[in-house]
Amino acid sequence: MVDVNEILAPIRQRDQKELDDIKEAFLFAKEAHKDQKRYSGDPYFIHPVAAAKMLADIQMDTPTIIATLLHDVCEDGHATPAEIKKKFGDEVAFLVEGVTKLGTVKYKGIERHVENLRKMFLSMAEDIRVIIIKLADRTNNMQTLDSVPEHKRQRIALETLEVYVPLADRLGMGSFKGMLEDLAFKYVYPEDYAWTKAQLTGAKHAKEGYLTKVKEKILDELTKNNINVVKIDSRVKNLYSIYKKLLQKDRDIERIYDTIAVRIITKNIEDCYSALGIIHRLWKPVPGKIKDYIALPKPNGYQSIHTTVFCIDGKITEFQIRTEKMHEEAENGIVAHWAYAMSGKRKEGVKVNKDLSWVSELRDWQKEHIGTQEFLDSLKIDIFKDRIFVFTPKGDVIDLPEGATPLDFAYSIHSDIGNKCTGARVNAKMVSLDYKLKNGEICEIITAKNKKPSRDWLELVKTSYAKSRIRSYLKKELGIEVPIMQSGTNQTKHFELNIVVSDRVGMLKDILAVFNTEKININDIHTDMRDRQKPLIILVFPTKSNLVADKVAQKIEKIKGVKSLEKTLLRN
Repeated sequence: MVDVNEILAPIRQRDQKELDDIKEAFLFAKEAHKDQKRYSGDPYFIHPVAAAKMLADIQMDTPTIIATLLHDVCEDGHATPAEIKKKFGDEVAFLVEGVTKLGTVKYKGIERHVENLRKMFLSMAEDIRVIIIKLADRTNNMQTLDSVPEHKRQRIALETLEVYVPLADRLGMGSFKGMLEDLAFKYVYPEDYAWTKAQLTGAKHAKEGYLTKVKEKILDELTKNNINVVKIDSRVKNLYSIYKKLLQKDRDIERIYDTIAVRIITKNIEDCYSALGIIHRLWKPVPGKIKDYIALPKPNGYQSIHTTVFCIDGKITEFQIRTEKMHEEAENGIVAHWAYAMSGKRKEGVKVNKDLSWVSELRDWQKEHIGTQEFLDSLKIDIFKDRIFVFTPKGDVIDLPEGATPLDFAYSIHSDIGNKCTGARVNAKMVSLDYKLKNGEICEIITAKNKKPSRDWLELVKTSYAKSRIRSYLKKELGIEVPIMQSGTNQTKHFELNIVVSDRVGMLKDILAVFNTEKININDIHTDMRDRQKPLIILVFPTKSNLVADKVAQKIEKIKGVKSLEKTLLRN
């Protein structure tokens, strides 16, 4: 029998009012789902409770936990959005509505459209917490997938692997990513799953005694050197990650050195680097196997030092070194930021400014830049505000700019369909060709063999691709040449910056902040660390103004630790 205390146990420190609200939501959801059963025959209510418990365990905020309990009461239960709003407030109602909308989006297994579908998830969610609720919802559904009819399992598992796993990864939620990958792996590639599991089982047992000796040795050395160690443990790489590496290594488990790694958690960054020095003093590092994700975090915010060494008895062993806060963020990503922000709000009553690195990865999808902003405001996903995502009748998702018409939609499918377009149905209703499509609509294009584009169509389309296809047809088939309006001196230029910097934590983040402030995209970025005395950061960015490029360069030159900067105009 499920009990509300399963949810409340990890969050007992919260205000009594918040705990009472969760209890009320628990009882409301229980009543709404009282006659419903899962495929397994168990009461349906155990599902939202399990999902809510996951989010309570990682300290999500109270409205999110309540919305998780209620996320199916409108769609599968007997409640209405108005009831939710009246009893639990606007914020909870907004989150529940967002989860309900996402429930209508299905992945049809068409690889070329999977990225658009991920973006559509984000554009529809509006609030990052909706995605987090969906991740908890999907994780519990995957844990009970054995009870689902066999013909549905493959689709659900594939959708999990290709849509939900990348979302968890982009939000830095490593624990959810690993769970979802392995749960889906079992159903998408059952034979490879069984083989990989057998390979890992043998390797794991062989290494357990060895790892105990390594942990005892390194703990003794760190203690002697007054390093503040929070804990030392070992982590086993999840099955799907090992499987992907095995494919790269001719399925030879002996060629993979990081299936199991020793993880050292310290109190501060200084101790991380001190621990690295001690490890390298004890054992010789493997060339090219040192990665400093503290100085240069991954796009999703992951921070840690990784080093692989010839350890006891010459066995190749990976070490991961990070602080407590880095470890929490590696496991829970955006949720860790959220818990940090909320704890600060409760204790001090202040707003928390945070440069959320996960935004960088989301931004890359659309090549847009968002400046650093106050944390709670940045929960809103507004990077897709200028994009819409429209379905074909078969369920494919087409990514279009806001204001796009059925003609844009037709040309995005195929130029022949665009050229022969005579009309369109949106959500089964006829619309004109200048109709402005909206997010989530289903568009069906009507064609005729004898239909041809006209010059007027150039006024109806929004996308450059549609315009170019129409111009091409008019010139080739009708002999009509329509000039492209150009701004001459207002053409986009591309500049390269070669920046010599000091090797300090946060340098790259400070440089990227300049581009965020100026709202300029970065087309390419890489670092050259071969000369430790003169680390080099190379950036390529577009702008239409030489003055803007000069302004960016001048701002970067003033950053602490920038030794020199060279700006070059690239040839198009």
